[in-house]
Amino acid sequence: MPHPNLSLSPPPPPHPSSIHILSLLSTHGRMDVVNQLVAQGQFRVLKVPLGFIKVLQWFFAIFAFSTCGSYSGMFRMAVECKNRTESDLSIEVEFEYPFRLHQVYFDAPTCKGEDKERLFLIGDYSSSAEFFVTIGVFAFLYSTAAITIYVLFFEKYKENNKGPLIDLGVTAVFAFMWLVSSAAWAKGLSDVKTATDPDEVITLISACEKEQNHCREVHDPVMSGLNTSVAFGFINLVLWVGNLWFVFKETGIIAPFMRAPPPQEKAAAPDAYGQQGAYEQDPYASNQGGYQPDYSQQGYNQDAEYGQGAPTSFTNQM
Repeated sequence: MPHPNLSLSPPPPPHPSSIHILSLLSTHGRMDVVNQLVAQGQFRVLKVPLGFIKVLQWFFAIFAFSTCGSYSGMFRMAVECKNRTESDLSIEVEFEYPFRLHQVYFDAPTCKGEDKERLFLIGDYSSSAEFFVTIGVFAFLYSTAAITIYVLFFEKYKENNKGPLIDLGVTAVFAFMWLVSSAAWAKGLSDVKTATDPDEVITLISACEKEQNHCREVHDPVMSGLNTSVAFGFINLVLWVGNLWFVFKETGIIAPFMRAPPPQEKAAAPDAYGQQGAYEQDPYASNQGGYQPDYSQQGYNQDAEYGQGAPTSFTNQM
């Protein structure tokens, strides 16, 4: 039987102050870990070209794939039939990444009663767009990993030259991939602009072939974001090609060729000349420094004696 004084009620909840203390301790522990990482990290590497360019690559890679991968556009057209009741003055066509335009369709009036025809845009440009975005995402991931290694494990990075050599190879691959993907996407964007030009799309509408019907564009698609993505692609190309030199310097391959040449006999000529000049100047300096006549004691007194003796001898002669 349980003791009559024992209580089976649940323990009281912790005091709010104790919860606050525990949260402070956990926060303090996390801050200690962060402080240790910061203390061990070598953030000064981000101030030199090797790390600073890597940060720029990280930023511009985000801009490149985000401006292309998040794009969605729209344009409008108007088909005015001879019979105004059959007209459609706001035909809206929407398209987006990855620009499989052959799957984008719209309904246009036939100007023959209430019937409408379904038309599709022309072209599939997903390969160049997806390739460009993929290179941007992988460049972003590699830049993130490289910055982390530079900051936290830079000594391990330079050990045995394996890190710089791997970095050099990957940087060269990305530089080539940015060239290919940016050029391919620039060509693909040019084709997308042509395929989504309302003046070109109007030619697909059969009702617009008749002179009594009037077709026109109402709103052009805004392509500024896609133009920016191409610009960011070529900026990334410049950054990755330029970074090749700074990564190559870390490999140490060029170090033996940059050593100063050993001193030659001709290099000792200025020293010998300086010694000879000093030797020629020593007697002159000794004459100046060694010969210091005491005018106050000897020379001046002798003159004084001569001065005193002359009148005496002249008086004696007289």
